Amino acid sequence: MKIKNFQEIYEHLFEHYGPQHWWPADTDFEMMISAILVQNTNWRNVEKALEQLRPYLTPQQLDVLSKEEIAQFIRSSGFYNRKAERIKSFLLWLKNYHFHIDSIRDKDKKQLREELLQISGIGKETADSILLYVFNTPVFIVDAYAKRIFYRLGYDLPDDYDSFRQLVEKELPQDVQLYNEFHALLVQHAKTYCKSKPICDRCPLSGLCKRRV
Repeated sequence: MKIKNFQEIYEHLFEHYGPQHWWPADTDFEMMISAILVQNTNWRNVEKALEQLRPYLTPQQLDVLSKEEIAQFIRSSGFYNRKAERIKSFLLWLKNYHFHIDSIRDKDKKQLREELLQISGIGKETADSILLYVFNTPVFIVDAYAKRIFYRLGYDLPDDYDSFRQLVEKELPQDVQLYNEFHALLVQHAKTYCKSKPICDRCPLSGLCKRRV
């Protein structure tokens, strides 16, 4: 069966897995911090780090901690010294808005993305995650899971992050909830079937997939 479009992939995944209720965070601020913590690690390690940070998970409380103190709390996330520096850089940016996330919501999203990318250690994937899950911006997040799945399905998409993102976005409606679910569904699918060593038996996309490795 030939792949028709990205919408079809989304629909197959949604039918199989259902809504994912992602990003798992109690507050917008927690989501943004976890987007930094999840860089180069898995979610289980992020959860351990967040549990250690739990008493300080407001911008004001985290801001008074030193970089060294934050690093000790987030050791389970790996690269903890580097991530502590990134968290402090992020807090410095957020302080420009008096730590009021709601005051940023009406900001032009292109300008906001540029501001996020100017923060040390915030790359395009992290910035787009924050834009989607906190600031309700319909943006496709290009992560390692999306690259793996689409390649195996038969797509030859560009290596450049934004070129990849824009090609997918051209085919999808500007629906924040769809982008939210699509990202989460791709993550779930990569963890369940489309692993480094794929499990093709019973895969919900098997009828669409070219099974490239």
